[in-house]
Amino acid sequence: MTELSVNLNVAALLRNRREHPWPSVVGLGRIALAAGAVGLTVHPRPDERHTRPGDVRDLRALIDTEFPGRELNVEGFPEERFLALAKEVRAEQVTLVPDDPAQATSDHGWDFKAQGEYLSGVVAALKRDGHRVALFADADADQMAAAAATGTDRVELYTGPYGSAYEPGPTLDRELAALAATAEAAKARGLDLNAGHDLTVPGVERLVAKIPSIAEVSIGHALFCDALTYGMDETVRRYLAACRGA
Repeated sequence: MTELSVNLNVAALLRNRREHPWPSVVGLGRIALAAGAVGLTVHPRPDERHTRPGDVRDLRALIDTEFPGRELNVEGFPEERFLALAKEVRAEQVTLVPDDPAQATSDHGWDFKAQGEYLSGVVAALKRDGHRVALFADADADQMAAAAATGTDRVELYTGPYGSAYEPGPTLDRELAALAATAEAAKARGLDLNAGHDLTVPGVERLVAKIPSIAEVSIGHALFCDALTYGMDETVRRYLAACRGA
C-alpha cells in the first residue's frame, strides 16, 4: 500500500511572511499525523525561506513524544549543514535532491550516470548513520542502473511533468507511461519507489493505479491548497483514500 508523507514547507512559508507563530508547523504536522499520514517531510533550504532547522527539531520532538513509529523525511541538497541536521534529528529517511539554493522548488532529478560516484559516497555515509536514503529521479528508465549503483534504498520519481498535465489526454498518458517504465526499471534493480511533486488527489489515484508498487508519496503544495477548502484533517484523509485507490 502506498503511504502518505505530508510536506510542511507551505505552512512554514506562510508563517515566515509575517514572522508570527501561525500557522503552526508543528500544529499542522500533528493534525496530519493524527489523520493517518505515515510521516512528515521538510526541505530546510539554506536561505530558510520556509522550514528552518528549529522546525525540523520541533517536528522530531513531536514524532518522538506523540507519534512513535511515524517518520521524519528530510530532503535537500547534500551540503554539510543539511547532512549534519539530518543526522542530528535522526531522520528516518533522507531524500537527496540536486537543487541549486536559488531554485524556487525541486524541478529535476539527479544525473546518475554523471554524478553516481559522488552520490555513492554520500549515500554510504548516510546509511552508516542509520538513514534510509532516497534519490530524486527523473522519469528516465535508462538512468536506473546507475541509480542502483549508488547504493540508494529508493528513488523518488519526480512527478512534476505528470502533475502539470492536469487533465486526461495524450500528454498525461505519455508522462504516466514514462514514470511506469522508470518504476519498472528501478524495481528490476532492487530499488524501492517514492514519488512526489505537483500531485493532486486525482493525480495520486491515477499514479497509484498505474504503479501500485510506490511505497510513499510526499505531497505539500496541492495538499495545502485543498486544505483551504476542506481543512487539514479531511484533506489528509482524501489523499490517503487516493493512495489506497478508494
